[in-house]
Amino acid sequence: MSTASSLAGPTRDHLDWPFFEDRHHRFAAEVDAFAKSGVMASIDHADVDGTCRKLVKALGEAGLLTAAAGSSDNEPLIDSRMVCLARETLAWHDGLADFAFAMQGLGTGAIGLSGSLELRSAVLPKVRSGEWLAAFALSEKDAGSDVAAMSCAARSDGDHYILDGEKTWISNGGIADIYTVFARTGEAPGTRGISAFVVFADDPGFSIAERIEVIAPHPLATIRFDNCRIPASRRLGASGEGFKIAMRTLDIFRASVAAAGLGFARRALDESLTHARSRPMFGAALADLQLTQAALGDMATGIDAAALLTYRAAWRRDVQRLPTTREAAMAKMTATETAQSVIDRAVQLFGGRGVKSGEITEKLYREIRALRIYEGATEVQKLIVARELLKTN
Repeated sequence: MSTASSLAGPTRDHLDWPFFEDRHHRFAAEVDAFAKSGVMASIDHADVDGTCRKLVKALGEAGLLTAAAGSSDNEPLIDSRMVCLARETLAWHDGLADFAFAMQGLGTGAIGLSGSLELRSAVLPKVRSGEWLAAFALSEKDAGSDVAAMSCAARSDGDHYILDGEKTWISNGGIADIYTVFARTGEAPGTRGISAFVVFADDPGFSIAERIEVIAPHPLATIRFDNCRIPASRRLGASGEGFKIAMRTLDIFRASVAAAGLGFARRALDESLTHARSRPMFGAALADLQLTQAALGDMATGIDAAALLTYRAAWRRDVQRLPTTREAAMAKMTATETAQSVIDRAVQLFGGRGVKSGEITEKLYREIRALRIYEGATEVQKLIVARELLKTN
């Protein structure tokens, strides 16, 4: 998403909030410095595959992927606030950079949570270094939000499992080296009969069925398993625990989707402020019009409200060590919907220039739309919040 701009970088006033420690301040500055180091300027957004590989490699060399994939194989703890700060900062600078960082965490989160020490030791260092790209394979054609409808199956065969079926809308599909795959093993009906596995891109029987093009270019694919035989040692956790593992992973990274939305929204607001101050309108500046000021006030207030929900969810997990299913859902829903509204207002303030191909507002408009869908659409987040409320009230 990099584009010529007079903006120096994202403001970090919210780091003064009590959610953060000194190490978070330092880390946010490191991510911002990385984004300004020239890496972003050299990438080619027309080549998403090559760009993602370069970005992941650069992020690994800078040591930033330890925040996404954990700093230790023995106890790969992930600090949710660091993940959120990285995604917010990278998204402000470049949507594909945010994507590259996030997938290294989402793709290996389940391995860190439930993989054997041997598997963690084999996979996580290569992901942290940027040598390997990771993917998270949960969705299917008829099983997106409704995970219980999953049909991709894995059957036990001695000390191996054999996978058959397809997964679709898989981020990093086609370029990932490892895939965390969820398949039906049939221990019980519905979500209780799903297990999690690690599949390597060179495993016999694994293939890319289709590459998927979307409005904001990212590497996406439908992947296929045809008698794909993998060692049983690559199962994550116990048989039938796949859904729980998937939800634990999403609870960590769902709040970070909210943070990415914040990054996009903050960039839209920052660009709008600069434009409003400099754009002549009716003998004054656009910023002098009360309607413009009202729009800017709404944008800033919405962003702060969404940020408070986002970092509350991350702080609750990191510090209080409490479940964040409800809080992460609230954050994801509010931040992505708010970001869509903020970016739409930015486009309106920019007028015709706002929809011109290649302009930052046009790129932001395309980037934000997917965030309201992936890792659980807004409508699903509302259901999650309601169900959690009904459990406790």
